[in-house]
Amino acid sequence: MVLNNGPLKGINPYIMFISLLITVALIGYALIFPSESAALVDLVRTLITLAANSWYVLLAALFLIFCIWIACSRYGNIRLGKDDEKPEFGYFAWFAMVYAAGQGIGIIFWSIAEPMFHFSSGSPFSEQTGNAEAAASAMAISFFHWGLNAWAIYSVVGLSLAFVCYRLNKPLSIRYTLYPLFGNKVTGRWGVLIDVIAVFATLFGIATSLGMGAQQINAGLSEIWGIPQSPGVQLALIVVITLCALISVLTGLKKGVKYLSIGNMWLTVLLLLFFFAFGPTLYIVKTFFSGSFDYIAQLVSFNFYIEPAPHALGDAQASWKGMWQGWWTVFYWGWWMSWAPFVGVFVARVSRGRTIREFIWGVVGVSSLLSFVWLAAYGGTALYLDLFEGAGIAAVVSNDVAKALYATFQGMELGSLSTLAMIVGTLMVATYFITSSDSGTLVLTTIMSEGEEHPLNRHRVIWGVMQGVVAAVLLFVGGEAALSSLQTASIAAALPFSLIMLLMCASLYKGVRAEYKKIGDARLYGAAVVNSKEV
Repeated sequence: MVLNNGPLKGINPYIMFISLLITVALIGYALIFPSESAALVDLVRTLITLAANSWYVLLAALFLIFCIWIACSRYGNIRLGKDDEKPEFGYFAWFAMVYAAGQGIGIIFWSIAEPMFHFSSGSPFSEQTGNAEAAASAMAISFFHWGLNAWAIYSVVGLSLAFVCYRLNKPLSIRYTLYPLFGNKVTGRWGVLIDVIAVFATLFGIATSLGMGAQQINAGLSEIWGIPQSPGVQLALIVVITLCALISVLTGLKKGVKYLSIGNMWLTVLLLLFFFAFGPTLYIVKTFFSGSFDYIAQLVSFNFYIEPAPHALGDAQASWKGMWQGWWTVFYWGWWMSWAPFVGVFVARVSRGRTIREFIWGVVGVSSLLSFVWLAAYGGTALYLDLFEGAGIAAVVSNDVAKALYATFQGMELGSLSTLAMIVGTLMVATYFITSSDSGTLVLTTIMSEGEEHPLNRHRVIWGVMQGVVAAVLLFVGGEAALSSLQTASIAAALPFSLIMLLMCASLYKGVRAEYKKIGDARLYGAAVVNSKEV
């Protein structure tokens, strides 16, 4: 029920007020009882990691299998729009917006830190540390966490939305992804519940990234200009970036969001060229190809490895901290699932006119390839410097994850050029920060308006500010363990939404099957697909 007048015009009041009340209650509790909140964060992560570890792992594998199957099936030619409809954006702008929304701050934060952690500490897939074998294993695992599975998680939501919106003419709202499965039941209270869960997953997933972004920008400012790393500086950064994001989102998708995304892509290309030109070029190229081969060779074992829990769930001493998979795979899959409503809505919004096959190959295939190039350039350079030049980057990362990028620039020993690279890197983190925030604001208000593609500005302002507040509170509650607090928020928010995603797969299958049947069994596979109305 979207109101047509008054201060809440253009919004569903049930979705907005339920989401707002629960969010304010959580924020209030965290601020009033910070120590209790910190203990609760640790308990929630322990329960989820020990009880739902296999759920996250197997579900992510299922989503990848589902995406590959539907892309290769006869349903792959169905267009997300009218049969003769052309895509709204060209390939470069499309890839730029998809990639900026889907990876953003996260890959800048972890592209060096993650390989260095696996390199120095080992993993269940390799006990080697500090040598060439450890480096190879570290890159393959990093490719796994940033590759096909991550983008398949996003694609399940994005494709489901694009299909029901542009093929079945339904609003661009999370609830309607289940329309082929449940019909008009999604318009009632169940629809409100679905959208509220999506709002929370989006809000806390983005807040996780914003908190990490603030930490990394602060680390960059500290390295370049000596500004101290402190919660106060990070809070100020969140305020400034949130204001910039609000300005961007108020200009709309085709202006601020689009051009910032394209700007992000050019900065990304610029720094990639920097690493290829001034870093260990041959080692980077070798790392890309060998890492890709190792990743593909171990894809099945990666996807179906489930680490035994070190403690029983009822054990008073049980903790997620003893599990490698709790630190890494479970966090990543939960983070991607919490981001899935945000990325899904955004990717669907910019993918009108693509076919299902084109959508999946672009979103899952091309985006994964870009991530591999990024990881090979950033992570490969850091590994080379530690392996062959004793740069000590792994030691820096173990003390402060946010300094990984800047420690690598310093380890390259290029003088003023390294300083310039730090400045460009910090600027890139800031622009990705803004893009994630403004895109997230647009998506949150789109969900609360039941699919309105141009939500009113006043609603964008409210939820843009709310994102910044949640990120700030998570940093405050976490204290010295702020990173763990941020990670737990995304994992917890993802758990209920993961159930909805499973239903999305069933709903999408039912929808495309019915759509294809309408086209007519006489049509040969591969022929042009005619547009139909509703299922």
